[in-house]
Amino acid sequence: MKRIITVQDVSCVGKCSLTVALPIISAAGVECGVLPTAVLSTHTQFSSFTFHDLTDEIQPIADTFKKLDIDFDAIYTGYLGSHRQLELVESFFDTFKKDDTVIVIDPVMADNGKLYHGFTPEFAARMAKLCKKADLIVPNLTEASFMLGIEYRPDYDEEYIRYVLKLLTGLGCPRAALTGISLESDKIGVYYYDSVSDKYYSYFNELLPVSYHGTGDIYASAAVGAITRGISFEESLRIATDYTLECMKLTLRDENRRFYGVNFEQALPYYIEMIDRAVK
Repeated sequence: MKRIITVQDVSCVGKCSLTVALPIISAAGVECGVLPTAVLSTHTQFSSFTFHDLTDEIQPIADTFKKLDIDFDAIYTGYLGSHRQLELVESFFDTFKKDDTVIVIDPVMADNGKLYHGFTPEFAARMAKLCKKADLIVPNLTEASFMLGIEYRPDYDEEYIRYVLKLLTGLGCPRAALTGISLESDKIGVYYYDSVSDKYYSYFNELLPVSYHGTGDIYASAAVGAITRGISFEESLRIATDYTLECMKLTLRDENRRFYGVNFEQALPYYIEMIDRAVK
């Protein structure tokens, strides 16, 4: 069985970060190890929450993995909250990267043209440096714009998206996928560029009239699980798009839905079915 290590925070209640990464990657048929960067009582969409920083635990955990000769087929990073955590993760990549290890970075830090609270343009520039170590990065357009130091453009066309993707791979990562891209009013999806083959790929599905917290984490986790099973990057991004949409549809139909996330658990059989079809 393949093994992933995912590096991000955990909310004890709240459907995001490690709370979704662990079950989704496990459902893909991949062992999921975790390296938590912080523990929150609930995620930040709640009216109050506790936060405990685990930055000082990252290196001792990594050292123990190394001592025990534990290795990983994939390394997947999500929300990283400080320059120090970026430095530690870069060191983790250097220590545990093998020739066939896949590194996927979701540079969680911004959306809708704005950085999240606590992040700065300097942090975005440092994240761009970390992205050089990845095999695939999956930013949204806002995150891509901040990492590249260019103005965020909500009124984009396909030519502009291709231009941004080329700039992203120019950071040093061979593959980049822009998530949450909409080129038609009723469609949303992903646009991907592989600089090794110089080929583009795009996939779009239904745009729902709702927005839920945590769907970006769900998307990235679903894609990483599929990639680690040996499914192509393009097909993995399609699977992640369809799975995320199914999660949102199930949530929209649920009169007793939680305010803080989507019903990703109910859609896991759908995800597993897509994975099984793709690996046969």
